[in-house]
Amino acid sequence: MVNKKFILNADDFGMSKAFNRAVLDGYHNGFLTSASLCANGKAFNAAVNEIIPECPNLGIGVHLNIMEGRSLTKVPMLTNKKGKFKNSYLKLILQSNNPKFLNEVEQEFRTQIETVMNYTKIDHIDSHVHTHAIPNLFKITAKLAKEYNIPYIRTQYEEMYFVPSIKKHLNLKYPPNILKILLLNNFTEKNKKIAKEFGISSNDYILGVGYTGLMDDMTVEYGLRILEEDCIAEALIHPCHYAATNKNRDQHYTEFLITQNKMLKDKITRLGFELTNYKKEYAKK
Repeated sequence: MVNKKFILNADDFGMSKAFNRAVLDGYHNGFLTSASLCANGKAFNAAVNEIIPECPNLGIGVHLNIMEGRSLTKVPMLTNKKGKFKNSYLKLILQSNNPKFLNEVEQEFRTQIETVMNYTKIDHIDSHVHTHAIPNLFKITAKLAKEYNIPYIRTQYEEMYFVPSIKKHLNLKYPPNILKILLLNNFTEKNKKIAKEFGISSNDYILGVGYTGLMDDMTVEYGLRILEEDCIAEALIHPCHYAATNKNRDQHYTEFLITQNKMLKDKITRLGFELTNYKKEYAKK
């Protein structure tokens, strides 16, 4: 019997009250099973005090963030004079062999993990813009996961798939996303070995790299259609409630609607997937 698991995860939890509301509504009125919390998010306190207590079975992860907003520690190689993160993804890769840089990353990662742990149990770790996927940063993440007894770390292997929509491919977002898949799949090959060395589990597949900024119910359905073997597949979305005022609110609201789509939930079940989260999977071990 095929044993296929599906996790619908909301990244950027705690970034704003609009993201928080999307998590609450996605959990109670939809099929959102998991969320990743930004310790340096502007609405972090609201997330831990108002949302998490209302979502007892929601899986909670740490969404490590060294790309946006303010740091929680003094890390001059990562931030500008105002304490805001300053590095591009490429610059993080180029610095990832520098011991001083890696020490600062570990310091910030550790503080972000501990900040979330002060309020709730953590079942997985991932990151904003996949920064923890950079292999030397992944080693730090795996080390901290083992130290803090966090059972899962997200990896980013995505099978190439296509949805029957011209608009999804003839745009400025899709071509760079293909390059992301190639890079992150290469990183994942290394990171799976690192996770095994530390005794940390991970998902088998991800959905949401190739269609970053283009995610909707169709991209989730067609991504799952090609997965036939036993696996844990995670779809990462960035859902934001309609009250959002940022410039990407239309796409974020579209991703919120994924959580509300009962027909999609039924299709996922008929494809043989069990809805779960890392908390449930760890409890079964």
